[in-house]
Amino acid sequence: MSSGPRLLATSDLHVNRSENEDLVRELHPTHPDDWLIVAGDVGDRVDTVTWALGVLAERFARVIWVPGNHELWTPPGDEVDLVGPARYDHLVEAARGLGVLTPEDPWPVWDGEGGPALVCPMFLLYDYSVRPPSIPASASNAEALEVAREAGVVCTDEILMSSDPFADPAAWCADRLARTEARLAERPAGMPTVLVNHWPLTPHPTRILRHPEFALWCGTTATADWHVRHDAAAVVYGHLHIPRTTWEDGVRCEEVSVGYPREWQRHGLVRGALREILPAREVAEPDPFTAWAAEQRRNWARS
Repeated sequence: MSSGPRLLATSDLHVNRSENEDLVRELHPTHPDDWLIVAGDVGDRVDTVTWALGVLAERFARVIWVPGNHELWTPPGDEVDLVGPARYDHLVEAARGLGVLTPEDPWPVWDGEGGPALVCPMFLLYDYSVRPPSIPASASNAEALEVAREAGVVCTDEILMSSDPFADPAAWCADRLARTEARLAERPAGMPTVLVNHWPLTPHPTRILRHPEFALWCGTTATADWHVRHDAAAVVYGHLHIPRTTWEDGVRCEEVSVGYPREWQRHGLVRGALREILPAREVAEPDPFTAWAAEQRRNWARS
C-alpha cells in the first residue's frame, strides 16, 4: 500500500441496506489527498444516493461518480419520480451540488503516484449484445430476452428503469456511446486513461456468472476494445458483485463492488471495500477473492 495519495475505487454500495449504510460510515481515506471513484449502484433512491455521496465527499479530496442501473430505477414511493435521462440529469446536478464529479463534467487528471492519467467517468448502459453461449449473436434483442425469461432470469431494470424518451435501453446506450467516444477522441494524445463505467467494458467478466443469461444486462460489445484503443492504464467497473482483478490485453481490470450484505458477509470483504487503482499495486497470488469465488462455483455446480 502506498503511503502517499491514492486513487481508490468502490461500487455497488447499495446503501438502502442498513448494513451497507454502516459500512459507508466506516470508509475513510488514509491520506488527505486520496481520490475516490464510486462506480455506480450507490442506492435505489435519490435521497440514499445523495446521502452516501455527501458523506464520502466530505472525507475524500475528490469523489468521482458514475451511475449504475439502480440509480436509474424509479421505485414506488421515491420522492423524485423522474425517469430515464431526466432522472440521470437530476442525479448529475445533485452530485455536482455536493462537489462530486460526474460523467458530464471535465475529466480530471490524476497527478499522484502512478500518473499522470486521465480519469474518465463514463455512463454507457447496455444494449443486450453481451450474450451467453446459449443465445446466439444473430438473435434479436427480443429473442434474447425471451430466452432469458424462459431460463427464469429477468433484470429488475425491465420493471423499474425507464429509457423514455428513448425506445429502450439499447437506444439510450447508443446515444451514450456516441457522446463518450466523441469525448475520448478529444483527450490529450498519449496520456494513459483510467476508464470507469458501472458495467464491464468487455464480455469476459460475465463468463463466470452463476446465471449466464444475466450477461444481457452487463454492458455492450461496442466497448470490447476500448481498453486498448484508449490507452487504459486500468479499467474500473462494478455491477457483477464479483470483486476481482483480471487482465485483458495486458490491461488491469478491477471489479470493485461491495454488493449486498448477504454477499460481502460471506466472503468477508477479503479485498476490502476500497480498491487501490493508482499507484498500481501488486495483486496477491492468488487474489484473496479468487479462492473463495472458485469454491462458490464448485458449490453451485454440485447444487
